[in-house]
Amino acid sequence: MSYLNRVSDKVLLERLEAFGAVLIEGPKWCGKTTTAEQVARSVIKMQDTDMRDEYLATAASKPSLLLLGETPRLIDEWQDAPVLWDAVRTMVDKRQEQGLYILTGSNAVKKDQIFHSGNGRISRMNMLPMSLWESQESNGKISLKELFDNPEYDIDGITSDMQIEDLIYVACRGGWPATVNIKSSKAKLLVARNYVDTVCREDISRVDGVQRDERLARMILRAYARNISTLVKNTSLMADVTSSGEVSCTPPTFEDYVTAFKHLFVICNIEAWCPAIRSKTAIRSGLKRSFIDPSIAVASLGLTPEVLITQLKTFGFIFEQMCVRDLKAYTPDFNSHISYYRDRYSLEADLVLHLEDGRYALIECKLGSNEIKEGANHLLEIKRLINEFNKQEKQVPLREPDLLIVITGGKMAYTRPDGVKIIPLACLKD
Repeated sequence: MSYLNRVSDKVLLERLEAFGAVLIEGPKWCGKTTTAEQVARSVIKMQDTDMRDEYLATAASKPSLLLLGETPRLIDEWQDAPVLWDAVRTMVDKRQEQGLYILTGSNAVKKDQIFHSGNGRISRMNMLPMSLWESQESNGKISLKELFDNPEYDIDGITSDMQIEDLIYVACRGGWPATVNIKSSKAKLLVARNYVDTVCREDISRVDGVQRDERLARMILRAYARNISTLVKNTSLMADVTSSGEVSCTPPTFEDYVTAFKHLFVICNIEAWCPAIRSKTAIRSGLKRSFIDPSIAVASLGLTPEVLITQLKTFGFIFEQMCVRDLKAYTPDFNSHISYYRDRYSLEADLVLHLEDGRYALIECKLGSNEIKEGANHLLEIKRLINEFNKQEKQVPLREPDLLIVITGGKMAYTRPDGVKIIPLACLKD
């Protein structure tokens, strides 16, 4: 099958025009290498079994030899020889050109393994599994960029092509490019399960050379999966991990495993947005538990589309994970990011999407139409609190939200009279 265009394609080309090298980071199997190969003119794969020993020996003695070749030169899984980072930085300084190298890696490298940050020479960009738009399942009739840029952008009456059953299936399957060439719908579901299996059985120990217990790794992922999109504390997660009596886990061990999962880009928790609109003691500031792709939660729990159709409350949390993945994919700027707002009065915004220029959207993720009103009311109340705060004397005013959005699993997009936009996830694109 032909290459499916990714949002990252444009980002990579822009970075290559501006910097000597670009590092593409992200989880295994998200398509980093394939995307890089679309523009690379020479390739070296550090994990090539026929050449791996020779490459590592060369990297240890004279790493600059591995950089010879037509540019842009792709160095895949560069982290197997961390010395290549400084070799690339040195070569970029020497040649004073843009677009020389593309580095790809599926796990982060400890800072003490490299001598220079690469600042100004190597640009970092993150890549995710495919969004619904990239997998050609969102119809892309509503542009997130246009929503921010054009106040007159009309979304009323635009409809999604996906039913709830379709959304459940694609969440279970995940955004893994490897599923594209698989014909059987049932077989596609095996990719995410195999991903979780490989991460727990092999990658959790390979990421930094520390031997870890496969069973404990699975238990931690399962505990995370049971609590995704929540603010559960580490103590509760640890209690969940050890409740069966099969494994033991101390706080330092738990943190070690979670850190390893973060280095593998499996876990990507969401931080709190804490504006001063209420007392700091009222605003929750814990981490919201999150995976890089909703299918990791599904696979960790051993769920199937058939089971989730009868457990829509559980799927609501998984649906939020899919919203997070897609929103991140559609806003790949340097400093764009996602947070959440929640206080002890049960006022919340599931997600706060921050653009690099300071604009932001308050977002609620609601699977069904019955929840839309409640979600919209939450967003309007937060906006009201910001307005009230700004009226107070001697206060530095807060920027008001640029958009209030309820993302749904429903069929139709529309703008409510109060300005809140109701948008099916399967209508969005970048």
